[in-house]
Amino acid sequence: MPEQYFPVFVFAVFAAAFPVVALVVFKLLRPDSHGGGAKLEPYECGIRPEGNARGRYSVRFFIIAILFVVFDVEVMFLFPWAVKYGELGLYGLVTMFVFLGILVVGYIWLYKKGALEWV
Repeated sequence: MPEQYFPVFVFAVFAAAFPVVALVVFKLLRPDSHGGGAKLEPYECGIRPEGNARGRYSVRFFIIAILFVVFDVEVMFLFPWAVKYGELGLYGLVTMFVFLGILVVGYIWLYKKGALEWV
């Protein structure tokens, strides 16, 4: 019975050793130089940065970003409907208008709450 586990053990050792060996080999092969201070500058565009790259952002920025992602996902639901529009008929049309109506009501609510304002 234990001899049946030998290939599993060999594979587990190989799987654990491969990343370690690869990291050591590539550490020995790579050049030690970073190319000077210009490589460590943000964007490498030749213009000195004016401030810290790790500035603080308002929570509203992230709310707008999340709303943008949610809007993109909601738009993705329109593509399958558009492809199968001819087969869905009146039922598909009504369900899509209900879906779009819920979206519009949600965005009107967000607008009235002030979530879409930057300042």
